[in-house]
Amino acid sequence: MAKDAPRSGQFSAKLDVPEALTFDDVLLRPKESRVEPDDTDLTSRVSKHVEVPVPVLSAAMDTVTEAGMGIAMARHGGLGVIHRNLDVDEMAAHVERVKRADELIIRDVVTAKPEQTVREVDEMMDREGVNGAPVVSDEGVVLGIISGTDIRPYLEVGEQDSVREAMTEEVITAEKGTTAREALELMYEHKIERVPIVGDDDQLIGLVTMQGILQRREYDNAARDEDGRLIAGAAVGPFEVDRATAADEAGADVLFIDCAHAHNRNVVDSAREIKAEVEADVVVGNIGTREAAEALVDFADGLKVGIGPGSICTTRVVSGAGMPQISAVAQVADVAAEHDVPVIADGGIRYSGDAIKAIAAGADAVMLGSYFAGTDEAPGRVVTMQGKKYKQYRGMGSVGAMQSGDSQRYLKEDDEDEEYVPEGVEAATPYKGSLKSELHQLVGGMQSGMGYVGAATIPEFKERAEFVRVSSAGQTESHAHDVLITDEAPNYSPNGN
Repeated sequence: MAKDAPRSGQFSAKLDVPEALTFDDVLLRPKESRVEPDDTDLTSRVSKHVEVPVPVLSAAMDTVTEAGMGIAMARHGGLGVIHRNLDVDEMAAHVERVKRADELIIRDVVTAKPEQTVREVDEMMDREGVNGAPVVSDEGVVLGIISGTDIRPYLEVGEQDSVREAMTEEVITAEKGTTAREALELMYEHKIERVPIVGDDDQLIGLVTMQGILQRREYDNAARDEDGRLIAGAAVGPFEVDRATAADEAGADVLFIDCAHAHNRNVVDSAREIKAEVEADVVVGNIGTREAAEALVDFADGLKVGIGPGSICTTRVVSGAGMPQISAVAQVADVAAEHDVPVIADGGIRYSGDAIKAIAAGADAVMLGSYFAGTDEAPGRVVTMQGKKYKQYRGMGSVGAMQSGDSQRYLKEDDEDEEYVPEGVEAATPYKGSLKSELHQLVGGMQSGMGYVGAATIPEFKERAEFVRVSSAGQTESHAHDVLITDEAPNYSPNGN
């Protein structure tokens, strides 16, 4: 026998394999309940220190999440994760846009100087998209306020007159620590729409606007940080310390180490280094096994699960590797729960029932790509095919995404002269309208699942939920069958789109 010949039975033993399950293989077992779906509380964590009212994240994909999606997701209680197919400065700007969107106190205030001309200030306000500005001295002391209505159409003052001549000198200001209610009362009392916030010696700290206050009232279930700003997530490469620190300085609350296979020693070591350099929580992914979780729980603030379940991901076919998502989530959650590390189920979710099954399997939150790619807030372009509207959607392992800079996610070198080996496709997903509507259907279905199990909160649901296996006949029975659908439901399509 040759020296390196396999031992008898070595390969046949590999065929004695454990079974792994995904969403269509299981259903939640209904239980006695007094819980009404509308009364359930979906509050959960996406990382050790970041909690959200709605445990849903939009994927870090260049046809899914940029600042517009990030703002909308946070306003409706979830979290948007800005993709990294942007240069570092551009990505930081997207994070800053999310953080500033619903700020009660605007810190980066557009101001005017008393010696400027009316024309200069008018052009500045038009350029910056504001209709008024505090007038401040060189030391930052508030001297007055000027608005567009004060100077247009130059009836009272001339274009070359100084701001000092046109400004309103009697300025209503508020001190640092003023609440939204107090600021609004000042505005109603004095019939004004903006109040400068001042510190010692009347130096300008920021500005509160009526529009900002009313916006915060409209989104009372928004996901906010301790300062009342919308929360923001950002994806960074496994070896991108510079991008991680830039996103952190821009205000990102959670950084996501964005790698297709995070159970790689080089990735683990680099993720640990990034964690030591930033203040934001660091979620590491993607993984799919118990062993991977054990390698990361000692420093990660969260774990992201999913090896190949996405609708545009071809990893399992191209590489032959992967793990069905329900089993992957359960294995990782077994380890993560012992260390109080939240788990995010990323990919494979076609229906709201899949999302709540992922929670039942041990996830604390779910991340979706195609589900949100068809919404107005997604950056993908709208195309029309055979009279129907679609939006562009592509996997980050597709050739197009890899050419745009995301090959590192798959631990492959960026070499313009080398042909890529993609692990994803470029596709189109039906245009769906507003994110608000899609999120409403998703969350409503998840709440219904909690009602069937008899759990009012996510922790209680994870404790009470049990699965039953479903046969292929049971899968068929679960869907609409033996009928021709004449009116489409907003939360159901036979193919999951």
